[in-house]
Amino acid sequence: MEMFLTLLSGIGWCIVYEECIRLAIKQKTYAMPFWALALNITWEGIYSLSELSGKIGVQEFVNLLWFALDIVILILFVKNGKKEWDKNKKAWTFYAWTACGIAAMFTVQIAFIAEFGMEGHLSAQYAAFIQNLIMSVAFISLLRKRNSSEGQSMLLAVAKWIGTLAPTITMGIMSTNYVVLACGLLCTVYDVMYIILLQQQINREKKEAM
Repeated sequence: MEMFLTLLSGIGWCIVYEECIRLAIKQKTYAMPFWALALNITWEGIYSLSELSGKIGVQEFVNLLWFALDIVILILFVKNGKKEWDKNKKAWTFYAWTACGIAAMFTVQIAFIAEFGMEGHLSAQYAAFIQNLIMSVAFISLLRKRNSSEGQSMLLAVAKWIGTLAPTITMGIMSTNYVVLACGLLCTVYDVMYIILLQQQINREKKEAM
């Protein structure tokens, strides 16, 4: 059961990242909210690279794959994100803001490791689920900010929900971690809310196009 849920989570998030890349290329935009991307790429960079010297299992392989996809998503964000930057500010401020944001989230990840250590995976679990909760809210915020379905898809939304729900069951319920369980359940609340809001937006756009 645990192996199935681990694979389900890996597949779900691979679909999320694939959709982020596909939509960014097709629509010349970015699909993952910046702060979610900054948290993701620093988490996956730290934990996937730290595992290279040890035994590579299913989760370790998935982390490496996620990190590689995150790099592509970041490149596309840097390429396409300027169009939503303040037109009154110079382009270099966009790049500086992006670099500072990633550095800040890297600092947060290191703080989790300093507090909980690498052993026992508590730092990885707590950081991952807190940032997943931030991401769930950030996707709703991006939808409301753009007031369109640009850079978003129902496949991405559902895959994100399932990709987070699966480890919530394994780590929050099966391993009885209340922090993970609380964050995971809140992710489900916001992910389902996002799915509903996105479907409503897609329906409005279809009516307007008729």
